[in-house]
Amino acid sequence: MRPLLIPVALAALPGCEAAVPGAAPAYLGVETNLLDGDLVNFHVAMTGATGPEDVIRYARCAAAGYAQIRGYGFARHVRTVTDERSGVWSADAVYTISPALPRGTRTIDAEVVAADCRQSGIPVV
Repeated sequence: MRPLLIPVALAALPGCEAAVPGAAPAYLGVETNLLDGDLVNFHVAMTGATGPEDVIRYARCAAAGYAQIRGYGFARHVRTVTDERSGVWSADAVYTISPALPRGTRTIDAEVVAADCRQSGIPVV
């Protein structure tokens, strides 16, 4: 017996909108939460990402901009968790911010990174 195939228009179902391949990125905003002293949580979302690296870069840009706003020159990446649902990529990232170069290999110079983000059209906080 052959299975019954029923055509379904996924685009017509709520919440099933697919990202258009090659669409320009749309940055949907940044939410920041100061966790403790110099530890900051960033929630970012975007559409038009080609993969998790795009939303991770968006979170990095947010961290660099936030560090600058607070008068700090550096940030250190602690962790990032990404997710994709119906074409919307999100990242939940945690960074420490500091006035001096922190220890570790996952550090960023806020001024350099923020300038690169602005030049690439990625918003900073």
